[in-house]
Amino acid sequence: MPTRASPIHLPIRLLLRAALLAAGLVLPVAGHAAPTAERPATDQPAAERPAVAIAAETAASPEGGTRLTVVLSRPVEAKAFVMERPDRAIVDLPEVNFQLPPEAGRKRDGLVASYRYGLFAPGRSRIVIDLAQAATVARVATTTRPRDGATLLTIDLARSDREAFRRAAQAPEPTRPAGPPAQEGIDSRPLVIVDAGHGGIDPGAIAGNGVYEKDIVFGVAQGLVRRLEFGGRIRVQMTRDRDVFVPLAERVRIARDAHADLFVSIHADSISAAPQVRGATIYTGSEKATDAESARLADRENKADAAAGADQGEGPGDVADILQELTLRETRGFSARFAKGLLTRLSGVMEMSVKPHREAGFRVLRSPDVPSVLVELGYLSSKRDLDLLLSDEWRTRVTGQMAEAIEAFFAARMPAAATARGADGPRIGKSAQIGPAPVSP
Repeated sequence: MPTRASPIHLPIRLLLRAALLAAGLVLPVAGHAAPTAERPATDQPAAERPAVAIAAETAASPEGGTRLTVVLSRPVEAKAFVMERPDRAIVDLPEVNFQLPPEAGRKRDGLVASYRYGLFAPGRSRIVIDLAQAATVARVATTTRPRDGATLLTIDLARSDREAFRRAAQAPEPTRPAGPPAQEGIDSRPLVIVDAGHGGIDPGAIAGNGVYEKDIVFGVAQGLVRRLEFGGRIRVQMTRDRDVFVPLAERVRIARDAHADLFVSIHADSISAAPQVRGATIYTGSEKATDAESARLADRENKADAAAGADQGEGPGDVADILQELTLRETRGFSARFAKGLLTRLSGVMEMSVKPHREAGFRVLRSPDVPSVLVELGYLSSKRDLDLLLSDEWRTRVTGQMAEAIEAFFAARMPAAATARGADGPRIGKSAQIGPAPVSP
């Protein structure tokens, strides 16, 4: 059990602050502000706002296993289960505003190798516990601590043999976040889907200073959206508009269901073993990777669903006939053409990697009829790249060039744009043609 020196025993003033934060009566302390996506909305009644998680720790449980205890501002309902490949315990919660310190969950303790937390879907949060060995969830309970009224959520893990763990393991409920709202009326401008990588419970790469990839790329994606909307020649939607987890197949589905003309996914890699490596890379989809490094990166990115404790779901089906095969080939041709133009624009404002255009089997690039690229902006493991990624001035230059590359791609009025796209054709057609830019106000 926690000792008096443990951080789980917080001063009354911190617990009071958590309660006030949940009620929207105070703002987070400067330098420790919650992500915008998880900050309670002030127009919600206090009872409807998310509970606030203000501390967490692991310790040995009385039964000999490991206990994770989370301090909350009020009680919540929790459901837990375990999953294989990789072995992990999942705790599903209603939406929780996590105000935990950056180092929370990174230290191995007993049966817990590490844990992460965040928004898993609108209105739902999740804690994913990576297991150091096979274990089952013996108990999940919430209790009120008498001395200060705090709610303690405890998850007790018990050692298990492989066979018992396999019997206990289950597949999670598939999550289908709501897609972007449908456009009213007819708008012939091309539609671009901007995909900010990772999100919610999936932080992506983590920089040495504790900054998450999901936050960096979301800021860049928002900047690109604002620039395209200001230009007025492109319709634009995001796969996520806040810090929420979106499964990989769902990102592809959003683009296809919206009949998008282009899909741009934004990421930032990390190679801790090679901090000298830096520069941006543009990827297009292919069954065969350009090189081993690209294959490893795609494999790592493709495991995002598993890391979040989600069912990987189904991506686009296999090519069924020669017509679909030709469509896929044509779509990848458009993807490569856009990648080339984007590379030309970005080379003037940012450092590019040794091989700036590569191919790999990223799941988010598997749409057979939406030209798609994945942009790795740089490496969080490189101090020079990280400084740039955190610079507002640098982001403005980069998103400006990305927007110009997108506008130029459609303004070229490719041969396929002469006629409206067919149901089985790539998403390039009359709706993907643009005219002169409007005059800025």
